[in-house]
Amino acid sequence: MAVVKSSFLDKVLGRIGRLDKEGLQTVVQRLARERTFLETLFNAIEDGVLVLDEAGRILYYNQAVITLLGGQNQVREGQSIDRLLPELDWASLARSDDRGGIRVTRHEVEITYPRQRFLSIYSAPLDGEESGSSGVALIIHDATEARAKTFAAIESERVQALTLLAASVAHEIGNPLNALHIHLQLMEREVRKLRLEAQPFVSTTPRRVMGRRKVVATPSPPHVQEAAEKIEKYLGVAKGEITRLDYIITQFLQALRPAPVKLVMGDANDVVRDTIVLLRPEIDNRGITVEEHLSRKLPALPIDPGQIKQALVNLVKNAIQAMTKGGRLTVRTDEASEGVVITVADSGGGIPQEKINRIFEPFYTTKKKGSGLGLMIVQRIVREHGGRIELESRVNQGTTFRIWLPTRERQPRLLGVGSDQ
Repeated sequence: MAVVKSSFLDKVLGRIGRLDKEGLQTVVQRLARERTFLETLFNAIEDGVLVLDEAGRILYYNQAVITLLGGQNQVREGQSIDRLLPELDWASLARSDDRGGIRVTRHEVEITYPRQRFLSIYSAPLDGEESGSSGVALIIHDATEARAKTFAAIESERVQALTLLAASVAHEIGNPLNALHIHLQLMEREVRKLRLEAQPFVSTTPRRVMGRRKVVATPSPPHVQEAAEKIEKYLGVAKGEITRLDYIITQFLQALRPAPVKLVMGDANDVVRDTIVLLRPEIDNRGITVEEHLSRKLPALPIDPGQIKQALVNLVKNAIQAMTKGGRLTVRTDEASEGVVITVADSGGGIPQEKINRIFEPFYTTKKKGSGLGLMIVQRIVREHGGRIELESRVNQGTTFRIWLPTRERQPRLLGVGSDQ
């Protein structure tokens, strides 16, 4: 394939020997104008342009190269490409240029300075098809954002496929769990009957004791009574585990198929009180002290009481499970700027700094028997109310969650007639 040359340069080169002083001056001026035009054009584009000689030294670079590769002090003419961009295999590029032929090649490199980026680099020899090395032109494109979008799209498709699969599996698991629960209840009834039959019974046949005829109670075999007690214990454990599995599946389905928010004007204090009443048996069983500091002058909020209660139940349960016997749970409500803040704090062991950033990720949990879905559900509920959630935690001092909910419902933005926005 022939190289298309500039018609102006072609004409000049054909008669350069016949040009006088004025003609050469005109040519130089024309070339200077073209150079200025090209430099303005190259500096206006976002992709970096680098021109290298046959030894890999920089002959020209545009403004984008400075931005992409480290600043004004890091890029200069005459600098070796190996020092500026060590991730690029210059030796391979030079060999390709030396063999000749028009070869536009694409390379992908990852750099870490001045910040982590993924670069797509297109290289083309300056001498076109000719063999030998005259240098290489590099076009450097920042592919970081495009790469992130690609990965995000792939991850979104993967999560969607897993979600559909998981929802189907959760539904199928739910049916056997219900059947197991029913049959465990039937087994409990049979065990209760067995224990009644194993009670000491009164013999209807009189026996002669010390010369007298008496009706004597005949004890049941001891192993029957022990077996009935063990079976009841095992059934209790099995029912507890089925209840836990059912709770996990319920949370999972709520995370996959969240119910739409139905906002009504409500009182945050009422939701907090209902949550504490619901969890009071578990709180008392663990010997935890509850401190309630509920503001008396809270404005009404547009909330879905059921969903906000669900969010608080998850936060309070997490707080309870984070503390040992004798811990302190603090629940507070306060009026804030254009909203209300609900605070749930515990005196537990806290969350290490390296785990805080992952705490809202699905299926990530710091508990031995957690599902890793509770905080994800809390975050979704708060966001759908137009609010936000904050987390503060210190190791060996406790964890505090703050939920901010707006006092006014978000209104859709309407464009006026004739608006250009």
